[in-house]
Amino acid sequence: MQSKATTVKQYLAELEPDRRKALEALRKVIKANLDPKVVETMQYGMIGYCIPHSVYPDGYHCNPDQPLPFLGLGSQKQHMALYLFCIYGNTDEIARFEKGWAKTGKKLDMGKACLRFKKIEDVALDAVGAAIKRMSVARFIKHYEAAIAGTSAGRKKAAGKKAAKKPASKKKAVRKKAVKKKAARRT
Repeated sequence: MQSKATTVKQYLAELEPDRRKALEALRKVIKANLDPKVVETMQYGMIGYCIPHSVYPDGYHCNPDQPLPFLGLGSQKQHMALYLFCIYGNTDEIARFEKGWAKTGKKLDMGKACLRFKKIEDVALDAVGAAIKRMSVARFIKHYEAAIAGTSAGRKKAAGKKAAKKPASKKKAVRKKAVKKKAARRT
């Protein structure tokens, strides 16, 4: 469920008391372990922790106007969720997270990076805190850029950088050559 709240305080005020208490407890763990460059905000209708444009100007490849998501925390219809974008696709970090969680004896209900829970007692807070603490902004950005390099967005970005490096005269020559080829194909 996406909220229309524009602040974290408003978002929390909308919640039932038991869910508010659970998300506040998780926020406390997140904030205690978060890289100081990550900021808390509202993003995608939930509490978001993101890398601001001042740190990562490119923003999120799916929507460059949005800062790069790091974590998300929300109350859904049937559960609450912690979206661990910071470890998404990072097999080593996911394995470390799962191993740390297993030591607690608690059942893990998780997709690729979405940790689902119904009450705060179901969450291995130490494992969550450790996973967040291990992921610095620099390390996350390095992994993120490597992950998107093979996507169409990553190829488009790389092509844009290559085009920006070519001198203007070379760009014109390439364009003229392309126009000539296109005209030759028509005849």
